Amino acid sequence: MSRIIGTIFVCVCAAVLLGGCLGGYSSQSIYQQDVKSVYVEMFDNMTFRRDLEYDLTDAIAKRIETDTPYKIISDRSKADTVLSGKITSLSNSALTVERNVGRPLEEQAEVTAVFNWKDLRTGQYIVSNKSIMATASYSEFQQQGFEYGSKVAANKLAERIVESMQTDW
Repeated sequence: MSRIIGTIFVCVCAAVLLGGCLGGYSSQSIYQQDVKSVYVEMFDNMTFRRDLEYDLTDAIAKRIETDTPYKIISDRSKADTVLSGKITSLSNSALTVERNVGRPLEEQAEVTAVFNWKDLRTGQYIVSNKSIMATASYSEFQQQGFEYGSKVAANKLAERIVESMQTDW
């Protein structure tokens, strides 16, 4: 009886393991093959902090150039696609506080943006109104202010936006 239970257990385990392999392996690119170029519009900034949109737009363009097969085009009419968006929020919060004084020892900057990626040849949205958030910690004791933290968070946000341009598996 225990031999039958052992055999059934082995068969069930084998079926589960082989079922996970049915999806297979693909050597196809994780980026869309029909897209060759991207025009990156200047992101809008809905927050009261100025100049973060420049840092984010520049970081996105650099990430696209280095991390994807797409080429950044400066003329919108010659691009296959356009990437646009807006920074919707920028905030900071204390992560650790000095016990006796109540002064923040470590803080966190959080940047949120909504973006669209549109195919100009078809007029269809590849990505529509996707909201992405990124955070970065900083410390005044290490001569890092909120401006530093927000720039690091914007860089991480650019990385996440470019990762969102990958196709689904």
